[in-house]
Amino acid sequence: MNWISLNDQQQLQQIKELSKTRPQVIFKHSTRCAVSTMAKNRLERNIQPAQSDFYYLDLIKFRSLSNQVATDFAVFHESPQVLLIKNMECVYDESHNGIQMDELVEQLQNN
Repeated sequence: MNWISLNDQQQLQQIKELSKTRPQVIFKHSTRCAVSTMAKNRLERNIQPAQSDFYYLDLIKFRSLSNQVATDFAVFHESPQVLLIKNMECVYDESHNGIQMDELVEQLQNN
């Protein structure tokens, strides 16, 4: 998995702009949560889809940024959480044990 670290507000605007031409995925991870670690490991055991960029947000270190992600994309904050951003909007989000790469790939193809 080729994670791009998400650690500042300006990156959110970049993600929105990039999402106009290429799907963007944000994974919100709590380093203190076993379920979050399992979800991250499940994603990393799979091949990253080439058609999208994957961002990793450590929500313990960057809590205010995590809150901004929830606000900007109109989703309820959860941890762990994965968001699929296309055309500047969150078109899919999932949390906890629902985070599966095959489902994410299906959403990438359908949205």
